[in-house]
Amino acid sequence: MQSKDILLEVKNLITDFETEDEHIRAVNEISFTLHRGETIGIVGESGSGKSVTALSIMQLIPNPPGKISGGQIIYHSADHGPIDLTKVSGKEMRGLRGKEIAMIFQEPMTSLNPVIKCGDQVIEAILIHQKISRRAARLRTLDLFNQVQLPNPDLMLDRYPHQLSGGQKQRVMIAMAMSCNPGILIADEPTTALDVTVQKTIIDLMLKFQREYNMGIMFITHDLGVIAELADNVVVMYKGKIVEQGPVLEIFSNPKHPYTKSLLACRPPLDIRLKHLPVVSDFMKVDENGSMIEIPKTVLEALSSVTITKEEREKTHLELYARDKILEIKNLKTWFPARKTFLGKITEYVKAVDDVTFDVYEGETLGLVGESGCGKTTLGRSILKLVESNEGEVFFRRQEIIRMKEKEFRPLRRHLQIIFQDPYSSLNPRIKVGEALVEPMKFHGIGTSNNDRRERVYDLLRKVGMEEKVYGRYPHEFSGGQRQRICIARALAVNPQFIICDESVSALDVSVQAQVLNLLNDLKKEFKFTYIFISHDLSVVKFMSDRMIVMNSGKIEEIDNADKIYNHPQSDYTKNLINAIPKGQLIDIKASIDKKNSMMVNQ
Repeated sequence: MQSKDILLEVKNLITDFETEDEHIRAVNEISFTLHRGETIGIVGESGSGKSVTALSIMQLIPNPPGKISGGQIIYHSADHGPIDLTKVSGKEMRGLRGKEIAMIFQEPMTSLNPVIKCGDQVIEAILIHQKISRRAARLRTLDLFNQVQLPNPDLMLDRYPHQLSGGQKQRVMIAMAMSCNPGILIADEPTTALDVTVQKTIIDLMLKFQREYNMGIMFITHDLGVIAELADNVVVMYKGKIVEQGPVLEIFSNPKHPYTKSLLACRPPLDIRLKHLPVVSDFMKVDENGSMIEIPKTVLEALSSVTITKEEREKTHLELYARDKILEIKNLKTWFPARKTFLGKITEYVKAVDDVTFDVYEGETLGLVGESGCGKTTLGRSILKLVESNEGEVFFRRQEIIRMKEKEFRPLRRHLQIIFQDPYSSLNPRIKVGEALVEPMKFHGIGTSNNDRRERVYDLLRKVGMEEKVYGRYPHEFSGGQRQRICIARALAVNPQFIICDESVSALDVSVQAQVLNLLNDLKKEFKFTYIFISHDLSVVKFMSDRMIVMNSGKIEEIDNADKIYNHPQSDYTKNLINAIPKGQLIDIKASIDKKNSMMVNQ
């Protein structure tokens, strides 16, 4: 680091929320220090208090129902000296917020105003805090758009947020956050929903700005693999408290708290093949009184106990690929009109799926990976006839289904199911969970009576790790992980033979993600499913898949054994995907630390 100057001291911070029913202590007496030029990673699953800590620092806690009940947040301003942010007025805080302490929020679509052009939003932020002309602010914004590597930055100035991709919107947010050269940058899950390649670019951008302006970064995430790429120190939060903190290398090489161990163990490893992923309950349990009971175990011991040998995997593959093909896709094309003449004639197409051919074997999990826009989701929906294809054939158990009329295809639809990416939007908020599961049973004539279907739903809920009492509840009463379990139960309700999982764990915490991935594998063994598993996260796809397809621009880049593709990628595109994965391994962390130190020294 260039300097050891203290930027921020959080001392015994307490943040509470009061509702009609309960009192919630979201942040419970936490303390940490951020220095100039330092990156501190704050990790933990949803509900751990990470985001509430950031909002408390920014003085953005909605009051009511929330309030900072105790502690201090001391910001060491270069201009004004130490300031306790818990005691400043709203006007004073507005002067600091954006200018000296900036924040990048998790979801750029909701952070950017949809009716204001991207350039104007950044220009406005500059004009609020700096006494310069609008023309100078526009030039500064254009320069920032260049620095964050937005394509055609002069055009991007005049585009609205809906006209940009997720990664481009996040770059606009970074440009806005950096517009006044803040001393502290708080990044709250800024890369969670992004492709690994875009994620790597965003992380590199943040580190570039840090080196240039010697600022302190608070990077909030649930993913320790990402933290390994950029953090100097790590703070691990669990249920509002800090359970462990220290240098990143120390936390990764010798984690002390069982919760930290579980976070390290539950992300799918790239160098070994596992039967199932370790989860939090493998390292700690909570008794009837709410007290934590540690299960003595190291990360290595947890992984070693569930490792699959090369011989076991080869034997499984020999048995698997001796089976019949359940699905055959031949020369499938799904194109969308991109440009039309004044008279409506199509002059240009987006070739979302472009002459794709492959087979899926009974009982196989076939992984489908690639960046956003590569055609993964469109391919999955084309197979299920949720999107109309232009050309090609899809055979399900030797029956060609693409040219089937809907009435003819309807009896087969129960055998071909999909689990969507977003559990929030794929459940009707006005329909109770039980009704959502009973409805497809009624449609396909499954069950002899309402009571029989109700009992089937109870059984399905138990199988996905939910209690029977959720039958009469609404979707908004559940967390993201619980909703995804309900979506899985709904897909199982019609006894399918083939399921497409479309980014079904990408929005979940790594700890919840591990539970859902294990659940999908356990259900596959019990019900003899076949899966196509779609994701932009190659580490997750590798864990789940027997074979893997890498897609790029609507075409298949390569298809092979999942381990073989990871260890010996053939195309440059696949190599770039693999190189962009946050590894989280000690050798990579050491190399990352050495690289950062070298850059700081040479600056």
